[in-house]
Amino acid sequence: MSATTVVPARAAWSAVVRADEQLTITDLHGNQAVDFLVYDAQDTAVRYSAADTVHAQGNIFLTTGSVLLSNEHTPLMTVTEDTCGRHDTVGGACSKESNTLRYGHHTWSQHACVDNFLAEGARYGLGKRDLVSNINWYMNVPVEKDGTLGIVDGISSPGLRVTLHAETDVLVLVSNCPQINNPCNGFEPTAVEMTISEAAV
Repeated sequence: MSATTVVPARAAWSAVVRADEQLTITDLHGNQAVDFLVYDAQDTAVRYSAADTVHAQGNIFLTTGSVLLSNEHTPLMTVTEDTCGRHDTVGGACSKESNTLRYGHHTWSQHACVDNFLAEGARYGLGKRDLVSNINWYMNVPVEKDGTLGIVDGISSPGLRVTLHAETDVLVLVSNCPQINNPCNGFEPTAVEMTISEAAV
């Protein structure tokens, strides 16, 4: 049994993924960033920690085998399949404030990932203080030797997917990134597909 939802461009999505279920995120049209937060469904104070995850794997990029660790260093989800090859942990989520700072005050009215996270998280009693550093599936954020980073053209293409195995009951929040001021979505946000299914035997 599986349940599939197509998340429109710029939209939010959320679900509880039960222990041993898997979540597959498919980039339907290519070059679409998917901002992602994950919490322990039983205690949302336990949530994804970029610092714990990066430190444990010794790599700032996520791919097959990466374990998403919580702020209590417990496993929340594990990447079991990745046909893209690399995903970002440091680029963060776009917001009205960051858009204004980077691209000018005329961008203030544009919808942003933080708006999506706040609206979707409110359904579960989560607020701004519950937003932590997020994962950006499919976003290409190379880091140079001098530590500088940039958001550049993506490495994803239509139909690529990443599958995550839930190690415990988790709450997943997604913002299908609405950013149009940098290349993270190819300047044209598109739909993605979310599928929750039983883990493969």
